[in-house]
Amino acid sequence: MPFQSHIGEIAGLLTAVCWTLSALFFEKAGRRIGSLSVNILRLFLAIPFLGLTTLFTRGMFFPADATTYQWFWLGLSGIVGFFLGDLCLFKSYTIIGSRTAQLVMSLAPMLTALIGWLFLHETLSVKSIMGIVVSVSGIMIAVAGRHFKLYIPLKGFLFALGGALGQAVGLVLSKKGIGDYDAMAATQIRAIFGFVCFALLVTYLKRWKGIFGAVKDAKSMQSLTVGTVFGPFVGVALSLFAVQHANTGVAATLMALVPIFIIAPSAVMFHEKITVRQVVGAVISIVGASIFFL
Repeated sequence: MPFQSHIGEIAGLLTAVCWTLSALFFEKAGRRIGSLSVNILRLFLAIPFLGLTTLFTRGMFFPADATTYQWFWLGLSGIVGFFLGDLCLFKSYTIIGSRTAQLVMSLAPMLTALIGWLFLHETLSVKSIMGIVVSVSGIMIAVAGRHFKLYIPLKGFLFALGGALGQAVGLVLSKKGIGDYDAMAATQIRAIFGFVCFALLVTYLKRWKGIFGAVKDAKSMQSLTVGTVFGPFVGVALSLFAVQHANTGVAATLMALVPIFIIAPSAVMFHEKITVRQVVGAVISIVGASIFFL
């Protein structure tokens, strides 16, 4: 059946939808309590959410049945993706802005495909390569903006590139470790390692007082909770399901449609103007994504 033959690609698209919603709500929370608080609290909430889900679906709250091999690779994926990648991405926002950072992040699908080829010996068909190139081109057109300058601070570019690399390597490591293991339980392992890393960082920076203060902000916690459901809970689980059932480069390209999906809702929530360039880029990206389903 067509649906079953493209289930990995469909999961990739649904991941992009979930990450779009999580980005909107995390941005809303981050404006009030800061990005570091958002990063650690989203993982703190995600771990029990995932545990309750696996308790219902698998009969266990904690992924005790995971092998040492799975703990190693999924844990490493959590460190690289949840911790290092997101840390770099949020830092790049403060240097070159989110629009330019997202432009650099659009390199993630190509990086994922390249790393998947080198590390997992995956091959890409001509159709898949065409879909990746067209989709990424649309993303770059949409997020660049009319006034985008080719020259940007090297430090900001490197942090954004670190975010793209973190996402790419995190996905490949996830595929290396997950095998046929449950996607929700695998996500919980990644979240645990990511949370521990952030907890160590907060301790080193002596920022726990600010984190506890953020918890008392009811409006921020509401946005954070919704963002967590669509982000490190459902969204990341879908991303692992996608890489289980589709080529990592293809899955990463579909997930990278977030900057396109976010145009309309961000315009409504944050009163941002929608430009012709964004619409053109969105159309091109959707055409590129549709190539995977031909």
